[in-house]
Amino acid sequence: KVRATHPDCSVVLYFQEQEAECLEIIRSERQTSAPLGTPQQQGCLTEWDGVSCWSAVPVGQSRAVACPNILHIFKKSEALIRRNCTESGWSFPSPPYYNACELEAIGSNNDTEAKASYFVTMKVLYTCGYSTSLAALCLAIGIFSCFRKLHCTRNSIHIHFFTSFILRGAAVFIKDAVLFSDESVDHCTMSTANCKAAIAFFQYSVLANFYWLLVEGMYLQTLLLLTFTSDKRYIWWYILIGWGVPMLTVCVWVVTRLQYDNHGCWDDYTSLYWWVIKAPILLAIFVNFLIFLNVTRMLAQKIRSPDISKNYKQQYMRLTKSTLLLIPLFGVHYVVFALFPEHIGVDARLYFELVLGSYQGFLVALLYCFLNGEVQAEIKRNWGKWQSSMETNVFNLATQDFTA
Repeated sequence: KVRATHPDCSVVLYFQEQEAECLEIIRSERQTSAPLGTPQQQGCLTEWDGVSCWSAVPVGQSRAVACPNILHIFKKSEALIRRNCTESGWSFPSPPYYNACELEAIGSNNDTEAKASYFVTMKVLYTCGYSTSLAALCLAIGIFSCFRKLHCTRNSIHIHFFTSFILRGAAVFIKDAVLFSDESVDHCTMSTANCKAAIAFFQYSVLANFYWLLVEGMYLQTLLLLTFTSDKRYIWWYILIGWGVPMLTVCVWVVTRLQYDNHGCWDDYTSLYWWVIKAPILLAIFVNFLIFLNVTRMLAQKIRSPDISKNYKQQYMRLTKSTLLLIPLFGVHYVVFALFPEHIGVDARLYFELVLGSYQGFLVALLYCFLNGEVQAEIKRNWGKWQSSMETNVFNLATQDFTA
């Protein structure tokens, strides 16, 4: 099994592993060879020719090797390449590799250019999306922080949720800057502390994003269950779940990768250790789905109940509409793709996770802040006070000038 930092790097890593094995054989042969000055059996030593490893043979004998066994690169062929050991050394491969080993059809230059253009377009779209989301989220946090009447447990949770989106957007930009900013760097063999830290930060931000969505669902359920209980007592539990669980998960993942799978930049999703990150995300989505069903049931009961005041019903409806929309929006595509291997539906996966996912922060700020009636009323009230204050100041200045 070839360990790949990325599926496109399988060829590079295959030859690297083959070369490493061959060089190890050469090194061991040199260590066990006879001392200098003593007669040795004439022959050809083990050699790596860039494609295959040729084991040592005496003069007059030959070796035969098959074409490299790389799926989707070389067609299956029974042809053998031979080299003879002569007194002057190894002969040239016969037949040559390019005749014996036939490549699979990899598409035309137009296909390659179209694919490159597609990825450039994708990057432009998700860069615009994350930039828009970051601006909207920062503005929303500023609104919740500036107006004293908006300071409450509900909006504190919203601020943490917004912050997780900001971290996620920043992590995407950091990851792109570290991994793909320098085209001269071979991404297949890149394995620096910076790129591993960038991937770890990205995974933490994604986990925190999903777990703060879980907290939003848990808070809504708590609000419906415990109508007359102060919700401030639960805020630290929410913070522990939203930031603490992702931190613990990422720490376990980092230690696991360092110990058992410390190769590449840790951005391979084919590794079994990827489930250390994937399983908690799926768990959060599954719990949120159960909350979604339970909240829908409780809300129907609350609205029908004659004992609940109109103000409470409006509060439930405002928060419920936002949260119940976000839970399926965030989780459905992730669950669908989780059921298939990572190489299936790559284009659709990229579109949902990068392009549409980049605008989720903007949608959250829109639902929880900009379209929130409470926020709009507070902005209008303060805008009216500011206008009244400005008019008063202008009138005072005009009066002073007149009396002077």
